[in-house]
Amino acid sequence: MLQQSETGSFGKTQAAGQGEFLLPGESVEELFEGNLKIIQNKELYRFTSDSILLTRFCRARKGDVVADLCAGSGVVGLHFYGLHPQIASVTMFEMQEELSQMSGRSVRLNALTNFKAVCCKLQEIPKEYCEKFSVALCNPPYERGGFAKEDYKKAICRKEITLTLPELAVAASRVLKCGGRFALVHRADRLAEVFYHLKAHSLEPKRLQFVRGREGAKPYLILVEAVKCGREGLEILPDQINVRGEHF
Repeated sequence: MLQQSETGSFGKTQAAGQGEFLLPGESVEELFEGNLKIIQNKELYRFTSDSILLTRFCRARKGDVVADLCAGSGVVGLHFYGLHPQIASVTMFEMQEELSQMSGRSVRLNALTNFKAVCCKLQEIPKEYCEKFSVALCNPPYERGGFAKEDYKKAICRKEITLTLPELAVAASRVLKCGGRFALVHRADRLAEVFYHLKAHSLEPKRLQFVRGREGAKPYLILVEAVKCGREGLEILPDQINVRGEHF
């Protein structure tokens, strides 16, 4: 079933307090940009530095219409707006109803009107969103392997259980306009696979950045920006060193 949550206007929150937006087990945390806040739940998947790296990597233009794919609690969409308030709107697609509803409450907490939370699988995004967006961002589940010892709700945010890389590429290509940009974060050791599936769905890799945990260490992540119907030609950026506590 498709669930949608629309929000209130830009500016400072006028409501009485944060408590009215929270459910048991939830708390409000500060984001790193834009004086924005986000609701988190210790029982559900919490955001990591992957999402922050992605939003800082992706470029924005004035008036961009943005899709946040695999939105989770909404951190990518909210943080990207905090960095780039000139964008026109953000639509957050998330399959877990609890996370989708929580992201909608974070939007209301920040009193933003041009955000929407849509609860659906990426494989089932409604036709009304086809070729609607100029930018799509995604911090997808990119681990492989079983989840027998993990909580299922958290596992599907980390592992390819309900969404595969080929399915993600299909969804991104489907929602982007020709010339639209798709930015994602993924495992460095799956670089060839990522490029293969992007190109197979008319998403031409244009920018690439490796992420290392320290100087001299092997890259563990990649940040990729692809353009739908773009020409060949790849810019490789200097490596990002993601030292714990230094940037986040």
